[in-house]
Amino acid sequence: MDEGPGRAKFLEQVRKGCRIAQRLRALGVRPDGVVRIDSACGPGDWAADPDGNQAKIAATFREAARIAEDHDEQLAAEGEICWGGMHSWRKMVDLLERVDEPETVGFQADMAHTLLYTLGENAPEDRLLPAGYDWKDPAVLDDALRTLTAALRPWTIDFHVAQNDATVFGSGSHDHTGRHCLATDPNGKLDIPHHAGFWLRDERGQLTEKLRHICWDGCMFPNAVMMKPQTWNDILSKMVAVRDAHGWNE
Repeated sequence: MDEGPGRAKFLEQVRKGCRIAQRLRALGVRPDGVVRIDSACGPGDWAADPDGNQAKIAATFREAARIAEDHDEQLAAEGEICWGGMHSWRKMVDLLERVDEPETVGFQADMAHTLLYTLGENAPEDRLLPAGYDWKDPAVLDDALRTLTAALRPWTIDFHVAQNDATVFGSGSHDHTGRHCLATDPNGKLDIPHHAGFWLRDERGQLTEKLRHICWDGCMFPNAVMMKPQTWNDILSKMVAVRDAHGWNE
């Protein structure tokens, strides 16, 4: 939101990221992929002037788009509730529409983070699940995710398979953000292969075949957990299940 030195520093980091991504692609180790961006501000600061700050972020992202185009790269805005102006599904769509660079600036859908959009954690007015929602009623969750994905799927250029237990994490001055769960966490609220299809298929249930690759997002785990072979066996099992349900052969 800083139109002066802050914007210049942000754009320089975008330029560095695009340059590295371009080099990796030239080396053949990165045939596909995006460069992730966010608004670099919290919902609280953004809320001081919602419309004005949204316009400033959009202007910054449009300048970032020029840099990405010069490197033949795409920028994916991370849909996470801790980023001001991106902290709800409606605000995220609004920002992408203001940027209006659909070939260059799109949306990064992470299943764990976007689940928090349905709860309106940092934007109660945009909540999709009812207050006191009973997680034992999967039809209500499916309806909420249909609304969410219908709005954001057209913008989605990067997709993260993930799990979430519908709790949030925040430390220090950091705004609430999604808490990832392990793939087999019994408290996980997502049916991973089923709900992945809401992003990978259109409203008629047809594969979009739009995304070139998917990945697992499992941040916030201790190193000891990540060093266990079973952790990765469980992750790969879920990703294979998503591929089997929604993949295609070219």
